[in-house]
Amino acid sequence: MGYVAWPRELAEIYDAVYAGEADPTVVDPIADALVDLAADGRALEFAVGTGRVALPRSARGIPVEGIELSEDIAGRLRAKPGAEAVRVSIGDMTTTRVAGSFTLVYLVANAIMNVTTQEDQVAVFANAAAHLGPDGCFVVEVVVPQPAAVPPGAPGRVFTLDRDHVGIETYDDLVGQVAWSHHWMEMAGRLVKHAAPYRYVWPSELVLMARLAGLRLRDRWAGWDRAPFTSTSASQVAVFEKVG
Repeated sequence: MGYVAWPRELAEIYDAVYAGEADPTVVDPIADALVDLAADGRALEFAVGTGRVALPRSARGIPVEGIELSEDIAGRLRAKPGAEAVRVSIGDMTTTRVAGSFTLVYLVANAIMNVTTQEDQVAVFANAAAHLGPDGCFVVEVVVPQPAAVPPGAPGRVFTLDRDHVGIETYDDLVGQVAWSHHWMEMAGRLVKHAAPYRYVWPSELVLMARLAGLRLRDRWAGWDRAPFTSTSASQVAVFEKVG
């Protein structure tokens, strides 16, 4: 099985490095859209992480559970206010099952790409479908691949260049659609280096994976503001519904 497991060292600094992604201006539109899609039912977040999305959703009165591969990352969630309302199961999102059925399963922040083979990404869709009740939906937020952004002959491209965080992306396996994300992060006076593979997914491929799992595309937006998805969109929020 191919997937990325975050190490303890990264768990310790994760929230600080990605603090901007937890800002209410970023999270509120996500939580609002997911509350609408849940329709007062139960929600399940795959790769729940440190609770960036699950906790604001839970605070809006929607029951939320989560699946998280990393015990260290889950520990960060459990230490936060309101975490007692979000039950987390430790395991990978290809096979881990949570009791009961849900009106919404969701997977945000490109986490589908942390599963690094096509077979296992299909298994994520199948697992989501197995958790959904009638009329339930599976929501996936993921970037649109940009391999052409790497200059010809260059080993990669810089995607983040901040004072305390440099990120470089290299496309190492164009056949398997596997790239690597390399990070150098300064935190509390120390340098943390991290690199991990991910498998990028084309928009049409995402729809086919859903069909294999008995799901069909209902809506697709360019972002959480629900702007139309077009051929120039850099990201997508795809909403799949259970067939029948």
